[in-house]
Amino acid sequence: MTKEEKKEEKNEGITEAVEPQKEIEKLGKERDEYLDGWKRAKADLINYKKDELKRLEEVARFGSESLILELISILDDFDLALATLEKQGATEKGVYLIRSRFEDILKRRGLERIKVETGDKFDPAIHEAISIVDGIPASAEASAGKENTVAEEIEAGYTLHGRVIRPARVKVYK
Repeated sequence: MTKEEKKEEKNEGITEAVEPQKEIEKLGKERDEYLDGWKRAKADLINYKKDELKRLEEVARFGSESLILELISILDDFDLALATLEKQGATEKGVYLIRSRFEDILKRRGLERIKVETGDKFDPAIHEAISIVDGIPASAEASAGKENTVAEEIEAGYTLHGRVIRPARVKVYK
C-alpha cells in the first residue's frame, strides 16, 4: 500500500466518522423539537381543561337566570299587592310570610336585591334611568349638588351571584 492509498483510507475513516456525528446531532435536534411540541400541546390541553371547567361552573351558576328573572316579576306583583292592601288597611300576615319565604328561596340561589336610596349617585352599571326629574328635591340642602342622583326607585334591581341581571329602574334628578 502506498502512501497515497493510506492517506485516502485515513480520510475515508474521518468522513465516515463525521457523518454519523452529524446524523446524531440532527436526530437530537428533531427529538428536542418533538419534545417541545409535545410539552406545548400538553400545556394547551391542561389550560383548555381549566377554561372549560370555569365555563361549566358559570353555566351551572347562571343557568337558572331566565327562571329567576321570571320569578322576580312575581316578587314585583307581591310588592304591588302588599302596597294596595296596606292602603286599604286589610293586610294579612300570611301574604307577607309567603313573600318572605319566596324571597328567601331566591336568596339561597344567589339572588340579591340592589339597594337604592334617594340621593344615591346614578350608576349606569346598576341603575336604569326611566325618567328625568326637573324638580328641586324637597329639602333645600338636598338640592345642592343633586344632579345625576336617584330621585326615586320605580322597580327593584337584582344581582345573581354578584352579576346584575336586572338593573334598578329609577327616576334621576337632572
